[in-house]
Amino acid sequence: MDHFQYLDGVLHAEGVALPEIALAVGTPFYVYSTATLERHFRLFDDALAGSEHLVCYAVKANSNQAVLKILANLGAGMDVVSGGEYARARAVGVPGERIVFSGVGKTRAEMSQVLAGGIRQINLESEPEMELLNRVASDMGVTVPVSVRVNPDVDAKTHEKISTGKAENKFGIPIGRASEVYAKAAALPGLQVVGIDVHIGSQLTDLAPFGEAFEMVAGLTGQLRAEGHDIRRLDLGGGLGIPYQRSNEVPPLPVEFCELIKRKVGHLGCEIVIEPGRLIAGNAGLMISRVTNLKSGEDRSFLILDSAMNDLVRPSMYSSFHEIVPVVEPVPGVEPEPFDVVGPVCESGDTFAKERLMPPVEQGDLVAFRSAGAYGAVMSSEYNTRPLIPEVLVHEDQFAVIRARPTFDEIINRDIIPAWL
Repeated sequence: MDHFQYLDGVLHAEGVALPEIALAVGTPFYVYSTATLERHFRLFDDALAGSEHLVCYAVKANSNQAVLKILANLGAGMDVVSGGEYARARAVGVPGERIVFSGVGKTRAEMSQVLAGGIRQINLESEPEMELLNRVASDMGVTVPVSVRVNPDVDAKTHEKISTGKAENKFGIPIGRASEVYAKAAALPGLQVVGIDVHIGSQLTDLAPFGEAFEMVAGLTGQLRAEGHDIRRLDLGGGLGIPYQRSNEVPPLPVEFCELIKRKVGHLGCEIVIEPGRLIAGNAGLMISRVTNLKSGEDRSFLILDSAMNDLVRPSMYSSFHEIVPVVEPVPGVEPEPFDVVGPVCESGDTFAKERLMPPVEQGDLVAFRSAGAYGAVMSSEYNTRPLIPEVLVHEDQFAVIRARPTFDEIINRDIIPAWL
């Protein structure tokens, strides 16, 4: 469920009509619903009530500080994968003990940053990373809690670019080598082994791969405890999918995901850490665009928008589907027409949808891309010197710009021309 509904024939974000925002900030723009963000976080937190747990929002899904602040106010932890994301989480008041540092390429500088600022745990991805962290921690005179990310070689059956749990992926250490790697970690004076980390992919719409991975983690927990390790925390990652195509996608609910966790590992007495991102933010956001032109081609019609692949790259990068709807509700019974929905960038890849059935729209009309709250604004760029588009947050009948559109001068003035030119 989200809080984007047609009221009196006009699409609203909570109590605000989207044309009102478009008039104030121009198009295109992203808009997020506070109520939806809060609801989606609570679905996970409530489902794990009664067990020791921490829901760490995956900052990479949407890192705007206003979004982070909403979740921080609800008691969320944060899962970060860079020094910059860590700085964002700390800037909105999240204490270090509620932040987990993941990611496959942590640098010495990032390690020093989070050790100085405080961290709940660092999820180690490799033996060289483990050895580097030990040196950094020892040089700083601290001991850092760690989990090792194990790769269970489970096929999440998701898009190849967001699969992370197969043997061929770059993430973690093979689960068959866990005993050896944990023994090495326990011998390093700067590290304190506290748990196991696993994350098998993103946008999963079937619980079976999760169940397979969690069973392997349960077995590994018993094995490592028998070998003398104090395994008291299981970081089970995120990856639960959302319905991008509302007509035929029915992903599992958060409560079903959390019930699976309890069945598979609840008997182990471990604190459970989960790291949802997409399911919290995805359906909490829209991208709003204006129709620039309609064009008839040789064998198809084009709907040309003022947004482009640099604003929402998912369709170009992942061939992903986003439902596109008119902001003014279509008249019932009107026959849809097929369009290629495209942007203005001079790339064939600047295509949001092909042969998409759309209600009739005209030049100047507003359209909304649903399910754009995750991996939208965070992956945008200024390709073609197109300014990053504004982000807007709605709360009931109020809205505020939470990232402004830069001017051309602000973009151009970031360049530095050497003195010899």
